[in-house]
Amino acid sequence: MTDKNLTAILYEKDDLRMEDRPIPEPGPGQVQLEMKQVGICGSDVHYWTHGSIGDFVVRAPMVLGHEASAVVSKLGPGVTSLQVGDRVAIEPGVPCRMCNYCKTGRYNLCLDMKFCATPPYDGNLARFYIHDADFCYKLPDHVSFDEGALLEPLSVGVHACNRAGVGLGSTVLICGAGPIGLVNILTAKAKGASFVCVTDLDQSRLNMAKKLGADHTIQVTSRDARVTSGAVEEAVGDKVDIAIECSGAAPSISSAIYATKSGGVVVLVGLGQEIVELPVVNASVREVDIRGIFRYVNCYPTALAMVASGKVNVKPLITHRFKLEESIKAFEAAKKGEGIKIMIECGRER
Repeated sequence: MTDKNLTAILYEKDDLRMEDRPIPEPGPGQVQLEMKQVGICGSDVHYWTHGSIGDFVVRAPMVLGHEASAVVSKLGPGVTSLQVGDRVAIEPGVPCRMCNYCKTGRYNLCLDMKFCATPPYDGNLARFYIHDADFCYKLPDHVSFDEGALLEPLSVGVHACNRAGVGLGSTVLICGAGPIGLVNILTAKAKGASFVCVTDLDQSRLNMAKKLGADHTIQVTSRDARVTSGAVEEAVGDKVDIAIECSGAAPSISSAIYATKSGGVVVLVGLGQEIVELPVVNASVREVDIRGIFRYVNCYPTALAMVASGKVNVKPLITHRFKLEESIKAFEAAKKGEGIKIMIECGRER
């Protein structure tokens, strides 16, 4: 097989192939990107192993990958914000820019969003990729391609903490110490949280949470939400101001509600079962706000500033590395739950 544009293509459930595709040409307002680093997200693995996520179903071959950094290799007509050779982070969702959601600043809710590696739109796990220039963010020289790719999950943390209202002195519970829980720790601490408590089933993940700045960790050993919330209250000395739920597990969501102060906020980040049973009366009578998030909006500049300033260090999240040619092997490792963040190097060896 030749390798003009080696690409990771998901044909259907359990059918991921490495194939060569033509190098795409940029249209008006777009740039051609020579891909550098692409991280594997849980959603990529889920599409591979299940063929769908909710209403998003893989019905035609789709390129995976959406946590990415690259170098601009060609400009489309009308592009003036970037130059060939610029190093960029790629915000993977491109909205219509014309609907009410877009015009009011909530473009993540745009009904015509084109999001990398979400059916029917291709992702960027390839040698070359085309993207709209205004959703490519130039990286300062001292910010690595690894860090550029990690701006995507970090932006989820930024959006969650913004929705939650994390600020100076906040006490925060983060449920789940997977990659998204970890970026929420980094973000909450950067935004001034005075105490961050983290829960998870896995002690090794809690150990990483501690390394990244968690003030206290709790290994969950009971499905009784009251038991877990009680342990949180004991650790913090009170109920928390804010709970950010990143696991999607029903008992964990209930624990988050019970552990949050009256008048506090619970933000639901993790996605699990479509329908879950929750203590809504408890939340209602105590005026605990329950808020959802969907990806992120206007968060990439903040995430980039956090990393570029040195306020946040995302590098420890990377535990495994593979070459683009080894993508299937990389996905096998991700499916087994190995490590935290698996990064794929897309550039050719010079």
